[in-house]
Amino acid sequence: MSRVKIRSYRSEDAGPTLAVFLDAVTVTAAADYSPEQISAWARPEQRNVADWNRAMSNRNSYVALVDGAVAGFSDVSPAGYIDMMFVSSRHSRRGVATALLSRMETEARTAGAVALSADVSITARPLFEHHGFVVVAQQRPASAGVPMTNFNMVKPLGAAR
Repeated sequence: MSRVKIRSYRSEDAGPTLAVFLDAVTVTAAADYSPEQISAWARPEQRNVADWNRAMSNRNSYVALVDGAVAGFSDVSPAGYIDMMFVSSRHSRRGVATALLSRMETEARTAGAVALSADVSITARPLFEHHGFVVVAQQRPASAGVPMTNFNMVKPLGAAR
């Protein structure tokens, strides 16, 4: 198995991370959401690399590399909120998300956060639970007017290990 390397997001990662997002939503999450929900969530026709780069650059974003290629990405705010975490379908279940979560936890601790939190998809819930997150609430947000299901999850950080 290839080693996962995590590094800070760079503007040249915009295209590859957008491709990972679209793949993760349309392939991986398709097992847990309806075609209508996937279409509303992905909205590829409404996304462009410049806007994506701007959004990614405005968050504390990181990319996961496997053999030098972007395999996933995530971010974490100073307060510990993870807004996005996505892994390409061809790299799922290979430690990429675990490596990203570990790095997000380290970054949050460094910033002084007392907990990690995220609004997690049905697809990602088992991974987050495996890493110590608990469901605070099931939610029904709408994406492009289509109701979705996700879970607000939290992991208290406690004292540094």
